[in-house]
Amino acid sequence: MDAAYRNDLDRHPFVARLTRYVALSAADLKALDAIIDGEITIRKRRDLVVDGYEYRKLCFVREGYAVRYKLLRNGRRQILNVILPGDIVGMPSSFYDRAVYSVSTISDLRMTACLLDSYVQLCYQRPQFALALSWIAVQEATTHAEHIINVGRRTPIERLSHFLLELHARLRAVGHAEERRFTMPFSQEVMADVLGLSVPHLNRMMQQLRAEKLIVDEERQIELIDPEAMQTLAHFQPLALTPIPQSTKDAQGLCGTTRD
Repeated sequence: MDAAYRNDLDRHPFVARLTRYVALSAADLKALDAIIDGEITIRKRRDLVVDGYEYRKLCFVREGYAVRYKLLRNGRRQILNVILPGDIVGMPSSFYDRAVYSVSTISDLRMTACLLDSYVQLCYQRPQFALALSWIAVQEATTHAEHIINVGRRTPIERLSHFLLELHARLRAVGHAEERRFTMPFSQEVMADVLGLSVPHLNRMMQQLRAEKLIVDEERQIELIDPEAMQTLAHFQPLALTPIPQSTKDAQGLCGTTRD
């Protein structure tokens, strides 16, 4: 039963992200499962989080896609980030008394949810979950910083190249992309909103990438023909967070075992 239980959790993209940074035992995974309220499915084009309203949950995306955005008073929308399998709905809004951004589904979204307070209690009992969440927060902060650079300083063709490389890297990290190919989950309208471009301008940039033989796209399948050239063009730096260092206590225990 334990093996079947763990195998099921191992298939969750959020757990796949966690285990890139920290080792989790079967007992750790059971403790995580114990705080989960259940799995829910939200239909596409629904708001999960609404700016200005209380939201005190962490939801771990199993399948589907969403966007985190800010709606301005003039009705214009700025997408801050896209949400993929393995990502967390509720960061950072659940950590404030009221949500600071909105989250809307792009497709049907299947996710497991828990109360933020329950996750905090889990972190007191098993600090590795708090450490893993801080590593994920660092990754989120880096992604947001690159999006600021995209809109503020990169040219349209650089922005698009960077976004395609980012999507590929994030999807591949949770097993949703091949070595050089992935399915584009977002419409051109969403992509244009992320990049601060009009849809016609985005179309021209896609055509330019195809003309320069950097990508092939057909029926939402994106193939990166020359990812190294795209990285140079977009100033894209592939980064891998270092694993969480082992505790001194655990390391000493392993050393003692070796000497015995």
